[in-house]
Amino acid sequence: MFTKNSRYYGIETVTGRDPNGKEIRAAKLRRLPATNGRSLTVHDGDQLDVMSKRLYRDGTRYWHIADANTELEAKSLVSEANRDIEVPER
Repeated sequence: MFTKNSRYYGIETVTGRDPNGKEIRAAKLRRLPATNGRSLTVHDGDQLDVMSKRLYRDGTRYWHIADANTELEAKSLVSEANRDIEVPER
């Protein structure tokens, strides 16, 4: 259901039906692991995928940064310059 580099890869899924009776599959919520890392200041124009490419040499690992923070939407992490966000070591 998810590619190997997705944060949802290997997560348990559940099956149900929408109000029209169509079968749907959804990923179960997962518990976020505690991460070791450091704070990083967001600069105007920063993007998580670009930060991930610079930090991990892999732009698809932006979700590691998103998971280390408490925002519901990852893009809101970089919407405000001079904000400190958490960046995991790995």
